[in-house]
Amino acid sequence: MRIAILGGDGFIGWPATLHLSALGHEITIVDNLSRRWIDTELGVQSLTPMDSIQERIRIWRDVSGASLGFELINVADEYERLKAFLTNWRPDAVLHFAQQRAAPYSMKSDRHKNYTVNNNVNATQNLLNALVETDIDAHLLHMGTMGVYGYSTVGAAIPEGYLSVDVTLEDGSSAEQEILYPANPGSIYHMTKCLDQLLFQFYARNDGLRITDLHQGIVWGTHTDQTRRHDQLINRFDYDGDYGTVLNRFLIQAAIGYPLTVHGTGGQTRAFIHIQDSVRCLELALQNPPSAGERTKIYNQMTETHRIRDLAEMISEMTDVPVSYLPNPRNEADENDLVVKNDQFLDLGLNPITLREGLMDELLDVARRYKHRIDPGRIPCNSPWNRERAAGMNRVVEVDLSETPDKSVSMD
Repeated sequence: MRIAILGGDGFIGWPATLHLSALGHEITIVDNLSRRWIDTELGVQSLTPMDSIQERIRIWRDVSGASLGFELINVADEYERLKAFLTNWRPDAVLHFAQQRAAPYSMKSDRHKNYTVNNNVNATQNLLNALVETDIDAHLLHMGTMGVYGYSTVGAAIPEGYLSVDVTLEDGSSAEQEILYPANPGSIYHMTKCLDQLLFQFYARNDGLRITDLHQGIVWGTHTDQTRRHDQLINRFDYDGDYGTVLNRFLIQAAIGYPLTVHGTGGQTRAFIHIQDSVRCLELALQNPPSAGERTKIYNQMTETHRIRDLAEMISEMTDVPVSYLPNPRNEADENDLVVKNDQFLDLGLNPITLREGLMDELLDVARRYKHRIDPGRIPCNSPWNRERAAGMNRVVEVDLSETPDKSVSMD
């Protein structure tokens, strides 16, 4: 299969590229390398050292014998170049990761809010429009988020995308309809993914595009089978307060003896998935595309749920590093439950990696090698959701790493 991977230099895009290439697919990465520029803007680097995309591609060719194409295109701004690429290359499938993916970054300032909306929504619209105009019958897979559902407690399991409802008619009778599960975004980033859903519904119905939307949980871990094949193929590992996912940040904090920073009560329940399972889900979704004229196919791409404070306590018990509770910059409920259906991927044969079975391997393998690259001052989350939350963020964790060697995980 010929596959274009938009955003193939990113956290999910890169391991997905290698995974699908290893399966024998012909891959071209389309990326404007904006995530690397954001590193420069924020003044923080990936924990794992990353080579240029060109060097990454060269190393993959050396170890696998497979070639990867690369096109430097801004999908959100360069519509004609995107359309020309699709016309010339004519992919069988397009994986769409070309979006700003961090909720805290999307809430940093008015500039960051505008950038996230302009980049994310325009990228999706440009891609859908270009597929129609080029008359390419490609299966579009989009990396969405569980965050489109919100994190309120409703007392019922969240279905995979669609909800059956009874509508009361004028004569008092009722009619059953199936609608998108009500959107409840918790940030500007999540809001753009909700807008994506509506764009997908329109283009699938109006133009017959074949679309799969993957509502993914929080991704943890770094390695996949392919990234382990060479040091220079390693995936990025973000640990900072804007881009570092909560579990990855906990792992790094434990590795250096830095108190595990729980924001708020820690009563927020989140969905999680390991990076290896994430790329496996992409493979399964590619093998099971919707038909032309079928509504958007939606999967809940997650494998387990955990309360944040429970995760912190679990890692604290494993590493003897204490937990520190800080003000929550997010405008969200202090406590919530989360029950999620993910039957489709399980029925297709996904055998998930769980946190308890994979946790220590991830901690020791990555942190042991790269802990010297950590800037402890960048770990706390400092991007408030609104003025009220900003006013409450008046405490900072200060840690003297020279005084905490006995609390760090053994690196022997």
